[in-house]
Amino acid sequence: MKQSLINFAKNFLKCGLAGWCLEILFTSMDSLRRRDMTLKGRTSLWMFPIYGSAAILSPVSRLLRGKSAVTRGLTYMSLIFSVEYLTGRLLSKRSSCPWDYRRSRWNIGRVIRLDFAPWWFCVGLLFEQLLSPDRQENPV
Repeated sequence: MKQSLINFAKNFLKCGLAGWCLEILFTSMDSLRRRDMTLKGRTSLWMFPIYGSAAILSPVSRLLRGKSAVTRGLTYMSLIFSVEYLTGRLLSKRSSCPWDYRRSRWNIGRVIRLDFAPWWFCVGLLFEQLLSPDRQENPV
């Protein structure tokens, strides 16, 4: 039990940090699109626990072992959209949501964008690799 909590905490930190880095890279690419060569990326402190919650993908990935990459990716994408929607709505009620997708015609509730589906599909598979037990340190 104790080892499970330690592994979850490590996975939470890994996912939180990886998510932050991915978000900074992604928003930097928007700077490039706008021809802003400072390539500034941005994120929010709120995003760390949101990305960190991807640690729940670890037990899900064990359930999906042996399934195709498409099945796994679609499952992860759906879970990511669900967490993004729930956290976005919660933070919006407190006027604290760091994103607002109202300008996108593919938005749902201003907190998710369906056109991000391919990104979340890939990010889910990336997190799966990050959380893979083969990559975990063996306890001494």
